[in-house]
Formats: sequence, structure tokens, C-alpha cells
Amino acid sequence: MNGIMTVLSAVLAGTLVNAFPVTAAAAVDGCPAQICRPVSALRSGAGAIAARAAMEMIGIPYSWGGGGVRGPGFGIGKGAKTLGFDCSGLTEYAWARAGVLIGTTTHEQWRSGIRVDREQVEPGDLVFYDNDPGSPGPEHVAVAVDATRMVHAPQTGQFVRVDPLDRPTFMGVVRPSETAANLDPPA
Repeated sequence: MNGIMTVLSAVLAGTLVNAFPVTAAAAVDGCPAQICRPVSALRSGAGAIAARAAMEMIGIPYSWGGGGVRGPGFGIGKGAKTLGFDCSGLTEYAWARAGVLIGTTTHEQWRSGIRVDREQVEPGDLVFYDNDPGSPGPEHVAVAVDATRMVHAPQTGQFVRVDPLDRPTFMGVVRPSETAANLDPPA
């Protein structure tokens, strides 16, 4: 728990704290108020739910092929012994909590909604990166926390965390449709 709070403290060093005054002790559904209350204030509906669900997973280990609609899971290959998430498993879980199925792979998720201009990013939007220009399509996906930050499962040996959204490998943004909600959120 102390490690998660250290990460959150570093995240909160930005301007978000000044824009949304909250107390450190407050929490919503287990998510620290400094992060989740601003997400809820910026956007209601499925996007805010998805962003909050992803933020609640900060500190969970990366597991290649791991995770999905029900939460962290054992991965495959080098992730077989690690209970956690890979990037698309985290985003799939987050949107399932909001009642929307977006697919299990980065490529399926790339086709799961409408494309949004970079300048229009809202909490919950899926943000994609093309880490391997030699192969077609995105190789990494994250959930936008706000217009400048994302929560993601980075790679083997690391943990779900918040990082800046802007990267040289940025590919695009997809907003899953709230009207396409097609499942009850997992219990």
C-alpha cells in the first residue's frame, strides 16, 4: 500500500491537484480521491467508470496475456506465473466495469469505437501506441486519465501505473460507445 501511495503522490505533483481541491483521506470505491474524483468531475458515464476502474489497479504486476473482464489473471508464456494484466487486459477490464465489451486484444480494441482527435481526449478514452513500426497496427493501449495522463500496464517486470500520454509512438485515440453497453459489470 505504501508503494501505491508513493506512486500516487508523484502523480499528484502535477496541476491536477490545484484544479480539483480534495483531501488526501477521501476515497471513492477504494480509489484515492485525488485521482478518481477529478475523473468523475470531468466526465460522467462509462468513460469515468472505466478510468476509475483502471486507476484502482495501480500497483498490479504486468503479466503478458494476463487479465480481462473479471480482473487480474495469469498470463501466458513469460506471464504464466504472474497474476496481473497486460495492456489490453487492463483496458478490457476497465471498460467491462463500465458495462462495455471492447475485445481482448489491442487490435480488437483499436476497432471498438469511434476515432477521436488527440485534442479531444477525455477520461476513459483508449489511447494507442505503435511501438513496432515493422508490424501493422498498434501494439500498446492505455486508458486516458485526463488530457495529459494515462494508466497502463507497461511491460514485463513493471506494474500498472500512470504515465504521460504524449509519447513519440502515439498512434490514436478511440472512444468506446457508451450506448453499446452490452454486459452487466462484473460483480
